[in-house]
Amino acid sequence: MGNRERWHDGRGVLYVDRGAGLERPELLEVPLEVAASYRARTRGLLGRDGIEGAMLLTPASSVHTFRMRFAIDVAHLDRRLTVIALTTMAPGRLGLPRLRARHVLEAEAGAMAAWGLRVGSPLRVRLTMR
Repeated sequence: MGNRERWHDGRGVLYVDRGAGLERPELLEVPLEVAASYRARTRGLLGRDGIEGAMLLTPASSVHTFRMRFAIDVAHLDRRLTVIALTTMAPGRLGLPRLRARHVLEAEAGAMAAWGLRVGSPLRVRLTMR
């Protein structure tokens, strides 16, 4: 998704390049929920027992895990969807905002490591429906 396109709530696919810089890159497809409206971002993962895939909050530069039922991995992304910071947050925590972050990606704790995500990883998103 390009910088000029408008984000909207919906579903899509997150593409993680597991072999960035290698001869044979491996592109992993992860189911994605996009929370772009104030209401969807505020609700986020509250009240859920887990998530299949990931949730992209946009625009966002920080998150909290108050009233959440499970620990999450958090990736802060810049405007080009490049990972600039990664952390795991237990329930009941307040995350610090990242100055260059424009989006926040959330997944169940341990998922991002399994995907091979790291600082500097380039991501792509394809929206499939509203």
